[in-house]
Amino acid sequence: MRALAFVAAALLSAVAVAAPVAVPDWWTARLGGDTTMAVSNENAYAFPIPTMPTEDLRKFTFGNRLFNTNWVTAPASVDALDGLGPVFNRVSCSGCHTRDGRGRPPGHDGDALESMLIRLSVPGDGEHGGVRPVPRYGDQLNEKAIAGVAAEGRTVVRYTEQPGTYPDGTHFSLAVPSYSFTDLAFGPLPADVKVSPRVADPVFGLGLLEAVPEGELIAAADPDDANHDGISGRPNRVWDRASQSQRLGRFGWKANQPSLRQQIAAAALGDIGLTTSLFPDQNVAQGQTAAAAAPSGGRPGEPELKEAFLDRLLFYSRTLAVPAARNVDDPRVREGAGEFASIGCASCHAPTLTTGDYPELPELAHQTIHPFTDLLLHDMGAGLADGRADSAANGNEWRTAALWGIGLTGTVNRHTHFLHDGRARSLEEAVLWHGGEAAAARKRFMTLDRTGREALLAFLDNL
Repeated sequence: MRALAFVAAALLSAVAVAAPVAVPDWWTARLGGDTTMAVSNENAYAFPIPTMPTEDLRKFTFGNRLFNTNWVTAPASVDALDGLGPVFNRVSCSGCHTRDGRGRPPGHDGDALESMLIRLSVPGDGEHGGVRPVPRYGDQLNEKAIAGVAAEGRTVVRYTEQPGTYPDGTHFSLAVPSYSFTDLAFGPLPADVKVSPRVADPVFGLGLLEAVPEGELIAAADPDDANHDGISGRPNRVWDRASQSQRLGRFGWKANQPSLRQQIAAAALGDIGLTTSLFPDQNVAQGQTAAAAAPSGGRPGEPELKEAFLDRLLFYSRTLAVPAARNVDDPRVREGAGEFASIGCASCHAPTLTTGDYPELPELAHQTIHPFTDLLLHDMGAGLADGRADSAANGNEWRTAALWGIGLTGTVNRHTHFLHDGRARSLEEAVLWHGGEAAAARKRFMTLDRTGREALLAFLDNL
């Protein structure tokens, strides 16, 4: 009898150890609240919110057309769509955000950048506390130019493998990027140049993120780690050109843009070379004489990306629907949601936010959403550091990336490259690159058994 009791106790103990983690109450397919679209094909990022009034679909469609328009050199027969350059990286918004999705690094060492770019600066504060541009090059390396103008240079990306091992003996390898520059048209870059590679982020769900009240984001910040949990998210404060004041940053890899309108206008200038009402001056660094002499596009007295077009691009970007999570009742996916919460991922990748009043688009107001971001800056450790400050963000900090829709990257964009520079070739590698404030969560992930790790990755793959 005593032996039977011992066996029974052992079995109960085994059952207790194997019991699944609790499924969080936030786990749902409706990641974008009422604006969620249940779609999982290659166009999953490109649908309008289902609550959009019929009369607004025409605005959305025209915004989509502008997003996919290839701009041309001025002067052209259609002055509404000329003004490309004089230096630029892409000829359209979709050139980086293919099917409204995620960019990627070059496919092979030494290949040209296609949906990726290089931010530049030198130490010190620039205007309004922003970055300080590099003499003769500005704050972004433009690798293309119109006829008669020199492109600024070319980036060469190379990778070396960094092997690692899980505690259970399973091997992995991480790709460590290095960057060098060639064909520099205006002399060598300064010895103290700060370089930050960036792949394009997906553009769906941005209106919902803009609609989250500032107070909710500030309330989640803990810059001094007062609760001693090792997480010290803090907001970026950046210059808002429209209000001429410092505001909370929430867009961009370092939360360096305060509004979606300014994010779009900054990308139009830096990436395509289009002036706007917010950025009326051409993207020409001092000393680039041929670029400075190039003709401007558009109609006299108007920016190249005229206000009505900027409005349509803004409407389009605000109203792209968030795709629904998939397989939410699958036991392995549910277990993975529990692991995500239990090992600490949710401390930065906040599962739930609530939008507030949003007069611009009432359909986005008062929605409970699940973007898995707090929109705050976090120290991600030396492994991911770019060493480049951006307003209040230091060289180790990045804004928490939203995870909704991330599992559809392979379907939509036909690759699985993640993180700010696309170095992670899978969701697993993305987790393993986490350091700094996320080091403890990464360690807990590594100490999960294979089944637990696979469950967490299955959860991410179904977001």
